[in-house]
Amino acid sequence: MVMRSQLVRSFTHAALSPDPDLAIAALMIARVECPRLDAGPYLDQLDAIGREALVRVAAAAVVPGEAPPRVDPERYARVMALNEYLFKELHFVGNDVHYEDPRNSFLNEVLDRRTGIPITLAMLYMEVARRAELYVEGINFPGHFLLRCPARRGTPYSEDLIIDAFHGGALLSEDACRELLRRHAGDEALFESHLLGHATKPQILARMLLNLKRVYVRMHSFPQARDVTELLLAVDPSANNELRDRGLLAYHLKDFSAALRDLQTYLQLSSSSPLDEEEREELAQIWEHVKMLRRRVASLN
Repeated sequence: MVMRSQLVRSFTHAALSPDPDLAIAALMIARVECPRLDAGPYLDQLDAIGREALVRVAAAAVVPGEAPPRVDPERYARVMALNEYLFKELHFVGNDVHYEDPRNSFLNEVLDRRTGIPITLAMLYMEVARRAELYVEGINFPGHFLLRCPARRGTPYSEDLIIDAFHGGALLSEDACRELLRRHAGDEALFESHLLGHATKPQILARMLLNLKRVYVRMHSFPQARDVTELLLAVDPSANNELRDRGLLAYHLKDFSAALRDLQTYLQLSSSSPLDEEEREELAQIWEHVKMLRRRVASLN
């Protein structure tokens, strides 16, 4: 509990600072699994990769006619040089065989094992690109995190480069994004431009944590899932669903007082909001949990 409290405080400070360092915050997330993790060697490794990437990106040669239409040839060449270095030489690759392995969500493991899921490989890409003086931002695309290298303002080139770090830095057209959405969200999903909007750093960290929480819950690793939920609430204290989940996880772990406190607060916060039928049914189930927990807690006093 002492370690967890310190981790939550440190992570809150890192994640909610005016310009969070994604690598530092991501390595803090890894302490859910490895409490004694030393972040220093991994930051040094990122710096070393970034220094070499800077050399490669700066030396990238523009080949006439190679860039897609309306894409800045200089930006294209720099992205291709970074892709070549990360995915061909360093052999970073998407882990589509063991996608649900929690190690895929930890930046230290991604660096050690050279594999990860879309969001951790995208974070690695962003951190290396930043060190290589190439601006790349995250895209909170449904089901599959993506990247964007924006077109430079004041040039005749209008097309951004949409990058899929999970698939070796593949460049995606709008049609490819539509197909990706269909695969992850179903045929009825409507592609809209806002789906390719910029992801803030807190949103990136929250998505990493949500992925990790789901993995732990599927594994019935409830202590770790509860710790991850603590970090999610640190990123967004107003996330009522995370408050509910923290209470339910405490219930699974037989921490009845904590479960009662969180679930009662969740009910109070939810009761003032308009609810559909499914949400009303869920609240009724939570209320049954609360009544049972009150009896449990009273019997322990």
